[in-house]
This record gives sequence, C-alpha cells and structure tokens, in this order.
Amino acid sequence: MSEPLLRRINRAQRLWRAVDVEQLIGEDHPARAIWDLVGRLRLDRFYEGIECSEEEGGRPAYDPRLLISLWIYAYSQGIGSAREVARRCEWEPGLQWLTGCAAVNYHTLSSFRVEYRAELDELFTQVLGLMSAEGLITLEQVVQDGTKIKAQAASASFQGEAKIAEHLERVRRRVREMGEADGEQEPSRVEQARRRARRERQQRLEQGLEELQKLRPNKPQARVSVSEPEARRMRQADGGIAPNYNVQIAADAAQSLIVDVKVTQAPNDSEQLAPVVGRIAARLGRKPRQMLADGDFTNRRSIAAMAELGVD
Repeated sequence: MSEPLLRRINRAQRLWRAVDVEQLIGEDHPARAIWDLVGRLRLDRFYEGIECSEEEGGRPAYDPRLLISLWIYAYSQGIGSAREVARRCEWEPGLQWLTGCAAVNYHTLSSFRVEYRAELDELFTQVLGLMSAEGLITLEQVVQDGTKIKAQAASASFQGEAKIAEHLERVRRRVREMGEADGEQEPSRVEQARRRARRERQQRLEQGLEELQKLRPNKPQARVSVSEPEARRMRQADGGIAPNYNVQIAADAAQSLIVDVKVTQAPNDSEQLAPVVGRIAARLGRKPRQMLADGDFTNRRSIAAMAELGVD
C-alpha cells in the first residue's frame, strides 16, 4: 500500500501578505476607544517639546498621541515594560492597529514615559475629569489600600553619611579626571559607557546625601541605599525587613476605577488617608463622601483628620 499524499507544513518559508490594518481589530476593540479618548485630551505640552518642523526639517517625531495611547493600552493589558510593548507591536492586533503596523523602538517608549512624567500626571487628571463628567466616577465611596513593592536595592547597599561622602569624593575625582582627558582623543564606545556610568553613580550618591538630610531630623543615624537612594527599609508581611516602596492605590467603588496612585516612602499606612483625600480633591474638584480602608489606616490621628475634612 502506497503512502498517502499529504500537504506538508513548511514553517521555514517567508511570506508576503497584504494587511488591511483597519480589519485587524473589531469596531468595539479597546484600542479604538483609547485612541479616541486620547484624541479628546489637551496634549499641547507634549507637542511643545518637539523640535523638528515642516519648515526647519529634521527627522519626524513620533506623535505623542500614539505614544500615550500605546502606554494606556499596554497598562490595560497588564504590560509595564517598554521592551515588552515594543516586542508585542510586532504581532499584537491592538498595538498593530495603533501603530499602523510600524515599529516603535523601546528606547522611545521608555524615554517618553520618563521625560514627560509631570505631563502624564496631568493627563491622568484629564482622564479622571472626563470619566467624572460621564458619571463613571461618583466618589460616593472610595476604597484605599497600600502595598509594598520590593526595590532593586540590596540591603547591603545602605550606608551612612560618612561612607557616602567618601564614595562621592572618589567618584567626583574620577569624573574630573575624565574631563581633563577629553581633549586628548576621541573616547571609544566602551570608555564612553564607563564615563556615563561614573556620572550616574555620582548623581545617585548626591541624591543619597539629599535623602539623608530628609531622614536626619527623625533618625540621626539613618542610612540610605547608594544604588537606589529613594528606597526605604520596611517591614514585610513575613516579619522581615527589606528595601521597599509603599504604593497607595485608591479606587472609586462604583466602577472600580482608580482615582489616585502614589508611591510613598512611608513605612506603613497609618498616615496615608488624609493625603489621598487631598490629592483626589485637587484632581476632581471634590472630596470623596466616604473612605473605606482596613485597620492599618485607622488610628486616632487619621479619624480626626477625616472628621476635619468632612469625610466619613
């Protein structure tokens, strides 16, 4: 009996295909809603930073509306890495539709998020305002909770003022030596990377001294991390102590929409209720009627502060 004649699968072949970008996603896809929403926001501050123009020329910049839409869509899918967003732009339909199937470099995505941090915060306020106007945010009841996010710094990186000052003086001397050698010859790419790393280390050490000044009134013998100065040692759920950040998240109970996010250095949640109410009021022009939080937030000072603010 002869072998059956079958269609063999050739996965090594390369294909040229015509893609109708508009048909990549349905009419009710979240990417379309996000694109329309961002188009309704005031983005003037983002466009002001673009130096190239039709009159003066230059390499065209990415449209801020696109970059903002990419990040909002990525966050809605639980993606926070610029590299992962750029990778998924190659195949994920929603991201392909947003970009028009064009590639977006992860450096561009990452730099945009860092350089326009204040503008993106203002954008968050605008989005909340639109949702409030549509009745999606009522502020009848706001739920708040805190969570510890582990820092990248190691416990051994925490040092006192004398040690940090010693490291800083050594790094400053090396940076000065680099400047004196600049006129001799063009540095190699490896040497450029080394110099950049030294300058960044100097900046971290200088920031470390600044953080120590903040801690000194309450902790004369305080230590900070020389690799991540803003991190703080905090007690973990298992009883251990490790470098962390305390992230406060507040959501409107009606639609579970987040109305405030703040990364803090507070070791616990005991003093975080009143600041959240203040930030919500500043963003939306009104205070929540009621705040719902667990026992970590409830103490005499917090209850008194809520009463003074007129919040249950």
